[in-house]
Amino acid sequence: MGHVTTNTMICEDEKLVYVPFDEIAAADFMKLLNQQKIREHLVEHGLFDAGSIKNWVKGKIEVDRTDGCRVRGIISENTFAGWCGLQLEDGKYEIAIVLDPKHWGIGTAVFSDIMRWAKELGHDEVFIHLLHTRPEYQFLRKIAKRVFESEQLGQKFTTYHLSVI
Repeated sequence: MGHVTTNTMICEDEKLVYVPFDEIAAADFMKLLNQQKIREHLVEHGLFDAGSIKNWVKGKIEVDRTDGCRVRGIISENTFAGWCGLQLEDGKYEIAIVLDPKHWGIGTAVFSDIMRWAKELGHDEVFIHLLHTRPEYQFLRKIAKRVFESEQLGQKFTTYHLSVI
């Protein structure tokens, strides 16, 4: 994990640390994103190798530099747990959370932190696109302005349109 920078954020309640992507080894992202259990819930893509994961990480670092966006690796209990962020897609800000299955229990805390980031960054609304393989989340349905089916890259998603409050 290295040193703590000014871009590092800590959630004391869950002992989560959010770090810039360049502080996480590319191999850790590759191990996470190539897990079959994770791949079942992501947009279809080939397995990452050393070169493609470096390009993917570089792309996420560029997203992080975009106004209104924030992308971070997640450290939980001193272990790489996944990544999350607010990303701009098709003119709308969307939430992304990808966690190692061993850390799925921290998802709600990560979601709460991202919604706080959305408010800090001045967003009025955000979207979450969950691949059709994911179950519907009642807590998201309850807080969503609207829930609808969408399609991206030829795949179906349940999309939650959320107000940032």
